[in-house]
Amino acid sequence: MSLTPSDTAHVLLALVVLATCAHGVGHVFKRLRQPQVIGEIVGGLLLGPTVLGRISPEAQHWLLPPDGPTAAVLGAFYQIGLLLLVWLTGSELRTSDAGSERRTIGSVAVSGLVLPFACGLAVAQVLDPGELSGPTGSPATLALVFGMAIAITSVPVISRIMLDLDVLGTRFSRIVLAVAVVEDVVLYVILAIVLGVAQAETSDPHGLWSLIGTDSLPLAVVYFTAVPLVFLVVTTRWGPRLFAALSRCAFNVLNLQSPLAFRISFVFLLCAGCIGLGIDPIFGALVAGMSTAGASAAGASAAGTSATGAGASAAGTSATGAGASAASAVPAGEAAAAAGSSHQTLRSVSLGFFVPVYFAIVGVKLDLARHLDLVFFCWFLVFACVVKLVSVWAGAAVAGESRGSAFHLAVAMNARGGPGIVLASTALQAQIINEDFFTALVLLSMVTSQIAGVFLGRAVRAGRLPTKAGQPPPEPAARHRPPRVQQEQL
Repeated sequence: MSLTPSDTAHVLLALVVLATCAHGVGHVFKRLRQPQVIGEIVGGLLLGPTVLGRISPEAQHWLLPPDGPTAAVLGAFYQIGLLLLVWLTGSELRTSDAGSERRTIGSVAVSGLVLPFACGLAVAQVLDPGELSGPTGSPATLALVFGMAIAITSVPVISRIMLDLDVLGTRFSRIVLAVAVVEDVVLYVILAIVLGVAQAETSDPHGLWSLIGTDSLPLAVVYFTAVPLVFLVVTTRWGPRLFAALSRCAFNVLNLQSPLAFRISFVFLLCAGCIGLGIDPIFGALVAGMSTAGASAAGASAAGTSATGAGASAAGTSATGAGASAASAVPAGEAAAAAGSSHQTLRSVSLGFFVPVYFAIVGVKLDLARHLDLVFFCWFLVFACVVKLVSVWAGAAVAGESRGSAFHLAVAMNARGGPGIVLASTALQAQIINEDFFTALVLLSMVTSQIAGVFLGRAVRAGRLPTKAGQPPPEPAARHRPPRVQQEQL
């Protein structure tokens, strides 16, 4: 399908307005030391039925029509932004040496994941599924989404908050990020299972599952449990090696001409592979982020080792030998530099355009006047926060953490941010939940991220939370200074 010149102009104008509002309001929130993602969603909220639709419904429908060519193209940008957001999340999921914090990490990971998830499942049993579920939703899939909403934690949001507060690199940050990595991986696997089972129960299944030709629910549960787990194990074990090997391949013309294009293609291929297996493409984006980030880190390390070896060889051999050693080290260093540059470029493009547009469209989808059940959201917010805070605090206390440290860990782990919004978007897209529950999930992610940023900022300024390398906490006046490192907030 080709677009007419007027359709093309309409699409371009809509993208410009979405990106401008997302960045404009996001900048205001960033200046207020709030997560930028919240501002980007609010920017879309202003363009949606909540604000612009109330002021001028005709203008809102013209700018962002619900159907037609413009809606189809914006839907593609929405999907690409979602995949790149999950890819960014995957690139943040890096393991590190836990050292003496292993006991705390294990205890907090178990209590902070199992207890909230179980409490969410239990509460979902007493809810009326008809009030929250969509056309393909069932009591089981709705309960799983409800449990994930209570248990999920945002790696990107909390890592950016800690970076701005100069807390990254401390014992506190190592515990938080290690636990968040475990929780996010487990919950993304559960999400893949839920989405797979939901699409298996529809009349239009896709991928390998559609070739099996059965509507057996027990078999669907087994299939969509086994396939994501096997896919995760295989790609986690060999994904970085495969990506690194393909990057070094002399016949990889795509990487030789543009490492950035190769990296994007690798992400999209894994997403397409997931669709072929019948599971949601966001799972492919997640493992692609883990694979490409791991390969980039390994390549940089190898380049450094190679360069060091070349220097040592040059010092102890003849000039001819030294020149040969140095020459052999250059391609490795150049390859590592190109890999790091392409990773950073894709990250910048994603955070600069596609992800803000995605969050803005999420805001456009929110109709607070029609789909916000204030009573439900208030008790849902209180329940989610209390369960998560108590669960993490209890796990930290069992591991021997002080009351203050346990509370700070609980507040940090309560931020849901981007992963919570991904959960809401994919569940709505799969028609597991309705727009009322989608609105509550997005607002839950926004509010809990704000709570984490405010409380941790106050703890650092009051000296209750140590900063990196034993530095004294910033003075209260520092809140009016621009951050030392400009960072995008997911």
